[in-house]
Amino acid sequence: MTLRWTACKTPTGEAPPAARTPEGTAVYAIGDIHGRIDLLDAMLDGIRQDARSRRAWRHVLVFLGDYVSRAPGGREAIQRALDPRLPGFEVVRLKGNHEDLLLRFLDGYLPAGGHWLEYGGFATLAEYGIEAPPSARRDRVQREALRARLIAALPAGDLKFLHALKISHTEGGYYFVHAGVRPGVALAAQSERDRIWIRRRFLLSDADFGAVVVHGHCIAAAPEVRHNRIGIDTGAYRSGILTCLVLEGEERAFLQTAPVDIRAMTCA
Repeated sequence: MTLRWTACKTPTGEAPPAARTPEGTAVYAIGDIHGRIDLLDAMLDGIRQDARSRRAWRHVLVFLGDYVSRAPGGREAIQRALDPRLPGFEVVRLKGNHEDLLLRFLDGYLPAGGHWLEYGGFATLAEYGIEAPPSARRDRVQREALRARLIAALPAGDLKFLHALKISHTEGGYYFVHAGVRPGVALAAQSERDRIWIRRRFLLSDADFGAVVVHGHCIAAAPEVRHNRIGIDTGAYRSGILTCLVLEGEERAFLQTAPVDIRAMTCA
């Protein structure tokens, strides 16, 4: 596993994002992990090395959510998010839609459990020693039994982590969130559901959101840079490419894991 730097520009004819971090602050925002602990560990090593070379005296690490599901390693990703082994860093842990589904399932909302299993929850169950038949996605009785087993198997520290996840975070002119925001609604008035789940209405909007929104949630082959948003979910669980947006002042760059058999990407 190697790392590469990618400088991304906005599409032709579109203005670049007008935002900067607070004075002396470098921010590292990591996109959707989905259990790829191998990629996350490589990324954290790269961040550790990069931070040593920067002038910034304050370093902030932001996880954009979706630590679990889809690939085996979500339990370890939770542990790494709790302790990324980056001394002196401030760490912000946001909630993704997969953590939202898992929490609602644990709280007793069984349809959320079915949705979660449909999109990779079986991998997470297996990490906690729970085998489940595919039919559990639609069988209410089986889902209730799985919920009880998961409650019993889930360590208190992991549950505390899930409940402590934030919905959004602001650094200077950047607003960090898992999915996005609803156009026409002030940032302070955004709903939790939209910030965790919104897709098309946000992605297609040319509106000024009041800050440059940094988000994951919607997979693209390369990071998406627009005047009002920067999307960094590059489908790590299936592509092997985990993306980290690195910000310092007005500077922006992407640090990515790079499987040796995949050519360097260019940004659209």
